[in-house]
Amino acid sequence: MENGSWAPLAAKVMKGMFEGSKNITIVEPTIKMVSAMNDDTKAAIEAVSDELCKDYLARQDSTANKNDLKALFNIGYGLYVVTSNDGKKDNGLIVNTVTQVTNTPNRIAVTINKQNYSHHVIKQTGKMNINCLSVDAPFKVFEDFGFRSGRSVDKFEGWEKYRSDNGLVFLPKYINSFMSLTVENYVDLGTHGMFICSVGEARVIDNLETMTYTYYQKNVKPKPETEGKKGYVCKICGYVHEGDTLPEDFVCPLCKHGAADFEPIQ
Repeated sequence: MENGSWAPLAAKVMKGMFEGSKNITIVEPTIKMVSAMNDDTKAAIEAVSDELCKDYLARQDSTANKNDLKALFNIGYGLYVVTSNDGKKDNGLIVNTVTQVTNTPNRIAVTINKQNYSHHVIKQTGKMNINCLSVDAPFKVFEDFGFRSGRSVDKFEGWEKYRSDNGLVFLPKYINSFMSLTVENYVDLGTHGMFICSVGEARVIDNLETMTYTYYQKNVKPKPETEGKKGYVCKICGYVHEGDTLPEDFVCPLCKHGAADFEPIQ
């Protein structure tokens, strides 16, 4: 916390003094007071105090938020491009719901929103490729395969194409491996469908680490432009919905996630 009449520098000086210290954490953001405390300063102090006490409050039955669905974001996810073909053109889809469910034999579960065109295609054809995105994948990959519909655009326009033995495309770059899957069973989950698949062809392309959902959020996804706007922002893709309220049944027009994945613009 720093105070000054024009351009407070106390926080910068204090951080410099502690640069060489071990096992120390500097709480962010810095609380800046210019001459006198105001409502904004009080709110900043409250926010920092909440952060400092967060783990303690969460452990106590009387103060814990027992319905904090942000806990779901702490489940480890990889990010993948699922490729398919409708008989006329190649298609691709970003998913984070790929799980190995058995190893004798090797089976993979892939869950896809029914609103996505890929769900329809894979249910009809019974086959897909899973491309494991690596940490060098740029945001353009997510724009091309995540924020457009294969019903109306060619998602592979401008991409060099390689094909696996099943005839489907696998990405020419930004992946560390891919697997060709054949659908064995289908589970209807209401809004989504789960495809239980056997593994056919499997190739390791690169030794780069798999991109996780957390890595994407911190290092790849651009920060949403919310300055001067009032409304809600999608935590998945950054889409901004302007308005005083967000309908409970609202679906993000870009990533197709529901209202539970939006948060108020601060």
